[in-house]
Amino acid sequence: MKKIEGVRKLWERYKYAALVVLIGVGLLLWPSGDGGTDRPVLKRTQAETGRDLQTEMADILGAMSGVGQVKVLLTVDSDGERQLAQDTELTYSGDTASPEDYSRRSETVLVDGGSGDEAVVTRTLYPTYRGALVVCQGGDRADVKLAVTEAVAALTGLSADRITVAKWQ
Repeated sequence: MKKIEGVRKLWERYKYAALVVLIGVGLLLWPSGDGGTDRPVLKRTQAETGRDLQTEMADILGAMSGVGQVKVLLTVDSDGERQLAQDTELTYSGDTASPEDYSRRSETVLVDGGSGDEAVVTRTLYPTYRGALVVCQGGDRADVKLAVTEAVAALTGLSADRITVAKWQ
């Protein structure tokens, strides 16, 4: 009888904590919805990414009212970069307070990506652009120029003075 009452007191005292733990375990075990299939990782070079952005931007701008047929050229200031995770090992000889000699060895951290090992990216710096030229059929209209300039500025981070909109011949 004492054991049952002790269990009851513990339950009353920790029932909310136990409930939170059970919900957490349930969420961890919940299926992710990807069906367990390994999806291929799309790897692109910076040049391909820049061309894709220009093509995608031309498609979007062409769908805007009054723009018509359009071509986009972006000039790249920097291609961006990816910083990879490093596993660093420091070895030294002598006293730890004043080592006589030390060496440092670093290796890029790799994970199994299904189809092969992939580097772990810790930070991605995206490309920065120097300027943009947009040639479109409606490029002689002020309202179209403004709308295109604002759209390109929003997509690239360029200021309006670095974006030129011209009429298509």
